[in-house]
Parts: sequence; C-alpha cells; structure tokens
Amino acid sequence: MSVIGLDIGTTGCKAAVFNDQWEILARAAREYSVLTPCPHWAEQDAELVWQLALEVLAQVATESRADPPKAIALSVQGEAVIAVDGAGHPMRHAILGMDTRTTAESDWLAETFGAEALFRRTGMPMHTMNTVTKLLWLQRNEPQLWGRAAQFLLYEDYFLRRLTGRAVISHCLASRTQMYDLETSAWATDILDRCQIDPDRLAELLPPDEAVVGTLDETVARTVGLSGSILVATGGHDQACAALGSGVTRPGRAMVSTGTAEVVEVAMASPVLAPNLREGNISVYRHVVPGLYLAMTLNHSGGLALRWFRDTLCRDRIAEAAQTGRDAYDLLLAGAPKAPTDLLVLPHFAGAGTPLLDTHSKGAIIGLTFATTQAEIAKAILEGLTFELRVNLELLRQAGIAFDELHAVGGGARSKLWLQLKADICRQRLRVPRVTEAACLGAAMLAAVATGDYPDVPAAASAAVRLDAIIEPDPQRTGEYDRRYETYRRLYPAMKDIYEAQST
Repeated sequence: MSVIGLDIGTTGCKAAVFNDQWEILARAAREYSVLTPCPHWAEQDAELVWQLALEVLAQVATESRADPPKAIALSVQGEAVIAVDGAGHPMRHAILGMDTRTTAESDWLAETFGAEALFRRTGMPMHTMNTVTKLLWLQRNEPQLWGRAAQFLLYEDYFLRRLTGRAVISHCLASRTQMYDLETSAWATDILDRCQIDPDRLAELLPPDEAVVGTLDETVARTVGLSGSILVATGGHDQACAALGSGVTRPGRAMVSTGTAEVVEVAMASPVLAPNLREGNISVYRHVVPGLYLAMTLNHSGGLALRWFRDTLCRDRIAEAAQTGRDAYDLLLAGAPKAPTDLLVLPHFAGAGTPLLDTHSKGAIIGLTFATTQAEIAKAILEGLTFELRVNLELLRQAGIAFDELHAVGGGARSKLWLQLKADICRQRLRVPRVTEAACLGAAMLAAVATGDYPDVPAAASAAVRLDAIIEPDPQRTGEYDRRYETYRRLYPAMKDIYEAQST
C-alpha cells in the first residue's frame, strides 16, 4: 500500500504517491497566485488553494489505483493566517508569511515583551512575517471579522480541518508562530493573554508523540477518488518536511531548499537560542523529526525572483517553450556565460531576508549595458541569490553551528548551473537526493510512520532517502567569485541610503 505527501507551497501545490519501495507512483502539481492588493501586502485565495489541492489529489489517486494510498500527511507554507467560519471555510483571503504590513504590531510586541525574551521563549526573532503579528493586525484593523471568525488557522490546520473535520496543528508549524513555548511544547498562554488571543480559536496541539489526526472525510474521499479508510497524519512546515526528505535526521546535517524562497535548515539536538542567532534573525523551531530542532535562514525571493524575470520580461521564451516543449528556464539560461557575469543583482524583490530582515530593501540590477542579454541577467539573478546564500552560511558558522555539506532540494536542485554556482560561490560541497521534491517525500514519510510501517522517522528516512549527485566547488571559479562576493557585500549598504531617500 502506498502513501501520499501533499505539499501546499506559497505559489503552488504538489502531491506525490510513493510505494513501499519509495518509488514515485504518481505526481501532480498546480500553480496559484500571490495577491498584492496594497503595497507590503501578500494574500492568497485559500479556497482556490483548497480546490487546486483536490485536483492534484484526484489526479494522483487516478494514477495510483494499482497501489491505493492508505495514508496522507501534509507539508505546508508557514506563518500564513486564515480566518475561518464554523464550517472551516475561509472568511477572507489568507495573509501570507511574506506579507509585511504588520510593522506596528511587531514593534508593539517588542516593546511589550522584549525581543530577546520572545526569542528565548519562542525561538522566533522579531519580524512582520510572524503569525502573531498578523492576528494582531486583524484584531486591530478588521474587528468585525475578528469577532465573527470561529478560528484562525494556518495552512496545515486549515487543510486538516477540511480533510478530517478536526483542526490540528503540528508542533513543528506551531513553533513558527511566535506563540509557542519551546520549553513547555505548548501554546504560550501568557503571550496569548496579553495579545487577547483566545487559545480555543487556535488549532489543537496533539501530544508531541502523537501524529494521527483521523481518517479522510468520506465526501472528500469520493471527490478525489480515494477508497477505503485513509489515515490522515500531521505533517509540518514545508522546509522542515523538505529537510526530512533530504535526509536531515541528525544534528549537523543541513539542507538548502530552493523553491519560491531559498532556505537553509540545520538540525540541532537542542534549541540554540544565543544572542548572536537572534541578532542574525535566525529562527529556531521544532523539526518534524521528534527530539530535533532546526535553525533556519530565509531569502524571501529565492526562485520567485527568476520566475518574475521569466514572466515579466521574457515572454518570448515562454512562447518558445510552449512551441518546442522545452523548459522556459533552460531557454533563458542557454546562452549564459561560463564565467561570472559583469552584473550584480541585489535580490531583495520581497525585501531582505536573513540576516538583515529589512522589509524596505528592494531589488537592484547593477551594470546593465546595451549589450546585456536575457541570459546574462538570468544568470546574474542566480549569482545574487547565491551570494545571499553565502552570507547566511557564514552567519551560521559564526554562530557555532557546524555542517560539512548541503543537501540540495527543491526546483533549484534540478538546475546543474545553479547547483554549480552554489558550490563555487559558497565554497561548499553539495549532495543532491534522488527525489528533489523533498517536501512531498518528507510528508509521505510522516504518513508511513503514522501507519506503523516504520518504528520512527529516522528509520523511514533511512529507507526512503537516496543521495545521488555530488557537486564539488571548481577551484578556478571559487577565486573569481570570492572577488565578486566582496563587491557584492558593499551593494546593500550602498543601496540602503537610496531606498530610504525614495521612501521619504
């Protein structure tokens, strides 16, 4: 019998069915939009996301009838807030993690509790992305909705509510809300009380050693074409599931996931809550692997920057891809120079991620001439993103968090060019798992453990994860990129004054 991993990302959902040999029997994906009705806002139609998720489930159910799935678990984007009615249906668009409208609420939290105290309690540095700031914004700016809503859910508990009738959130995802106490493994009731948030309006936390939520609702099962009793288990934050799916199951192992955002996750035996991590805006939260914690860096733009370039300025390549059947990204980068480009890209299209977390910073492309090509700009975007990756890797090591190699997953792991750039710019060995859609694989492993097929999560990972390609840094390119990196480090300070002048 097979299992399903369902991944609800920021710009798309995916489902994959794995058999007991961890071979992919079926997979499906759909894309959806991030809505920006106002500056600094990032919202999403959660009902549309639900309907598209049903489509991918229906597709994989049809394609795996020879080995019917017996369980499902979810991997989901973090920090989003969905106000739902008594039936679990959304009452407004979801407010996403990348939304930065909540500066005033974040400032109030820092003044009320203290940034250091909140970090030591929750593992989350101060930022507008945190879930609690979005709840405070709704409370202050949409009081009628605040009063009418039955619950305020994230994507995991929203989906579980509709899949099983029970709104349950994993400890992994809950620990990213800035409302969860890492020491007690429970909602931080004193923080909720001061924020006037009723814990009964949040999702249920199961005991940390429990994962089974229930069975798939019969109506949903009929809709997607699944038969029998389908077990539904808690999953977790998509990056934590991807870390599991890449083999990050013990302290010191690390992953770089390049999708809509680019994230590094390093596993730890206990939460490291030192001041230098807080100052570097590194979040620390519970892994989906019981007993482990993760330190996470974040670049909000990630692959979304290249997608913006493709969709906005390279529609000719999209048309060519449709005609030829080739990938539009491959067409974009086909003529890229082998040497470092003459451009510098500051990839802060959604503000700066860690370590700066500057929501006012913006993207910039420096060095354009009439001779600049699409391919050069595309590669320069990848270079800029990878320079940001190096900044974060250096920060982790300076904080005393050690790792030897990175397991590369996500859509970016399918690009040999980008993988080599990561190795060359970061002076870092990379390993690529056989299954690069690691979030779906990680969720599927959690489903398999919940059924009792494996005694624990590391045992499932040992059976499921296979590391294939190894990418080593090119000695010549590393020296060239070292020099470019030093110049890149001057770019943000130089642009910061300009952005501040623009905003006044």
